[in-house]
Amino acid sequence: MRLLAIDYGLKRTGIAATDPLQLTAQPLLTIETEECISWLKDYVKKEEVEKIIVGMPRQTNGEPSASAQYIKPFVEQLQTEISDIPICYFDERFTSVLAHKAMIDSGIKKKSRQDKALVDKIAACIILEDYMNSVRK
Repeated sequence: MRLLAIDYGLKRTGIAATDPLQLTAQPLLTIETEECISWLKDYVKKEEVEKIIVGMPRQTNGEPSASAQYIKPFVEQLQTEISDIPICYFDERFTSVLAHKAMIDSGIKKKSRQDKALVDKIAACIILEDYMNSVRK
């Protein structure tokens, strides 16, 4: 069964998934946030998903950031719509910074690095990889 990760944003949401054996994480897509729940409902009908991990931005002191107020209602609605799959939060501090670094390290040109949709799905993949690493420890 797959794991899904969500990098929620007010306009766009990045989504990443594991392979069915949960060995690797891959960025899937970036979608308009208003279409996200509908897309996820369709996805979980086609693919077996064990858990959905939602990035929760935190401040450096560990407290939820100001954007947490937007993520919690999204997760509540998602849990209502997809009630048979557990959803958890995972710390996503600095994932956008790490996504930019990963893009630079992989040789992606500067113009492509300015594509916020690309950053969002890579950030979702980083959330998923970090979650998988924390579970393995």
